[in-house]
Amino acid sequence: MNHFRLRLWELLEVTFDSDTQSTVIDWYDRSLATLIVLNVLAVILESVRSIGEPFATAFYAFEVFSVAVFTIEYVLRIWSCTADSRYSNPVLGRIRYALTPMVLIDLLSFAPFYLVALPFDLRFLRVMRLFRLLRVLKLGRYSDSLSLVTRVLRRKRSDLVAAVVVLLVMLVLASSVMYYVEREAQPDVFSSIPAAMWWGVVTFTTVGYGDVYPVTPLGKVLGSLIALLGIGLFALPAGILASGFSEERERVQAAVEDDPVCPHCGQRIG
Repeated sequence: MNHFRLRLWELLEVTFDSDTQSTVIDWYDRSLATLIVLNVLAVILESVRSIGEPFATAFYAFEVFSVAVFTIEYVLRIWSCTADSRYSNPVLGRIRYALTPMVLIDLLSFAPFYLVALPFDLRFLRVMRLFRLLRVLKLGRYSDSLSLVTRVLRRKRSDLVAAVVVLLVMLVLASSVMYYVEREAQPDVFSSIPAAMWWGVVTFTTVGYGDVYPVTPLGKVLGSLIALLGIGLFALPAGILASGFSEERERVQAAVEDDPVCPHCGQRIG
């Protein structure tokens, strides 16, 4: 039983690098990522009336299936976490693990489905499963290239992908939250999550055309926070690239000092 618990824990939680990752774990990570993306896509499409109403039964069936998968995964994680020395205590260890940020996000992603008695529409919390995509990003090996730009992009591609994923996650989250906050006050403007994404893009990029904006007090507060957050988020890719160019320049300079060559003919000097 302990061996099975350990193997299950490795499958569900342990992240391997791209060279040692087993086929089963790789298959599991890819399947989970696909289900997460499909879930978020379903949430977005369901908010479009012309799509959501005709296919309401299909969306609900997919939601039931997804909630079942996420619930089983969550229960198995809580059960198998004691295989890790950090959570070895059967009670306190499981509580400590359940309170970690990513596991709390897991819980929030399917818990609203069971809270049907509450008068709030909490289905938009399912988009928080997008954060789990960060877990399955793998660091790749980088090969040399003739172009400086290509080398920098190759060396920083995982950071850039992570930054883009974070930007997309925050865009979907912000647009979803604003849709549910503003749809009653502005049903024509915030008619769906895709429509709210226009506001999210112009707000995150600090363009602020002014054609779409929140009017409710809560919407204005959230909009202000999102605008401030967008300033920092959109600086991430630029900072990563600047750091990459600086590191590449230092690396090339160090290589030249160790083995100097003529810049014209390419022959070694001395």
